[in-house]
Amino acid sequence: MTKDHVKAVLDRVLDWPEARQEDAAEILRLMEEQDRSTLQLSDEQVAEVRRRMTAPSSDTIPAEEVFKRFRSEPR
Repeated sequence: MTKDHVKAVLDRVLDWPEARQEDAAEILRLMEEQDRSTLQLSDEQVAEVRRRMTAPSSDTIPAEEVFKRFRSEPR
């Protein structure tokens, strides 16, 4: 994608509804924040994350299930 393509998209964003423009601005802000982060995964770590996402272990449960179980525990 060239700079002209990017500029064309950004120019069109100005015609979007305000809430949608705010969403776009927030996404771009988060991308900038990521670029400034000193935390980076190594190539090996990226490969491991991708492997785990495509073949999750049968002995783990999704985070949503963990949160659900914690909320349902008696206190």
